Amino acid sequence: MRVPLSLPSLLKTCYLETFPEVNKHLALWREQACLIPNDELRKQAMESIKEKTFHCEGGSIYASLAGKEWRKAIAFIVAFQSISDYLDNLCDRSSSMDPDDFRLLHEAMFDALSLEPASIKNYYRLRIDQDDQGYLNKLVRVCKNTIQEIENYPTIEPELKQLASMYIDLQVHKHVREKERVPRLQKWHQEQCQDRDLTWYEFAAASGSTLGIFCIISYALNNRINSAQVYQSFFPSIQGLHILLDYYIDQTEDQLEGDLNFCSYYSSEKEMEDRIITFYKRSKFAAGNLPDPSFHQLIINGLVGLYLSDRKTNSIQKCKTLKRSLLQQAGMQANMIYWNGRVYRRIKRGDNSVYSHD
Repeated sequence: MRVPLSLPSLLKTCYLETFPEVNKHLALWREQACLIPNDELRKQAMESIKEKTFHCEGGSIYASLAGKEWRKAIAFIVAFQSISDYLDNLCDRSSSMDPDDFRLLHEAMFDALSLEPASIKNYYRLRIDQDDQGYLNKLVRVCKNTIQEIENYPTIEPELKQLASMYIDLQVHKHVREKERVPRLQKWHQEQCQDRDLTWYEFAAASGSTLGIFCIISYALNNRINSAQVYQSFFPSIQGLHILLDYYIDQTEDQLEGDLNFCSYYSSEKEMEDRIITFYKRSKFAAGNLPDPSFHQLIINGLVGLYLSDRKTNSIQKCKTLKRSLLQQAGMQANMIYWNGRVYRRIKRGDNSVYSHD
């Protein structure tokens, strides 16, 4: 597979190659999820696949960086993202508020990046719901099988483990009792964040993305990797943009469900708009320091277009100025992806009202 450097080639690659491959893997994992004996674990596994397919499809775009090994990259991306989405569901909708339970669950992500064969364990040990018939362990093994095929994997492992470690810390801190969440996240920011330009909620957002991991793995499968360079470009800029956009479109939903939303901590809509646009500009600059800069800049515009095309943005009346400003800032590529995303989502929903107005 060639790295797509233009919007037409990106769309062709997505619709004809990567998305069909992603959905083939998701169908297999859906079959496995159906077999989970425990009702709660089965429910959360099934819902994470049904509701978050978009995450796997989006992450799979980086598989083109793996060249001829792109299918192996997709197998890893789908499995790793499925672990992430499944565990997020378990923590979000869990009656448990035990940080030790959340950390043990998320050790699955750390073990998925470890060459050590004995690193798989009972991740449910601290919770009542236990029997998933090996579902989570199977996801971990697929990831481990992929990294075992990467030459000189230990040279990229430190950056992968650092990104995973920050992601896991975030998941632990943000899912504890509501009154403990912000103090824990603020303390974590003070102890771990080297960039004092980042607020605690922006640092947390940048920690919550898996895109850097997917990029490093894909390049490594193609023997084209400088993991430190990728790490510095993705964290905090590209990953921060990714998750701030994700939280931006979820504001109404999170408010109704009482979930933590990092965009709600900006002092005003204007500050939120300015900071997200700043993350966009820094992401475009960071992409210029990577191999295949045109591809990475295209993906950044794609993030903007795809997230803003989500119908959930229709309900965010107070933030329409950000939507207009960001699409204007990102230019023609983002606007084309925006309209393409609206069409694609409605086709998948079986909704023919493609051109309804915001």
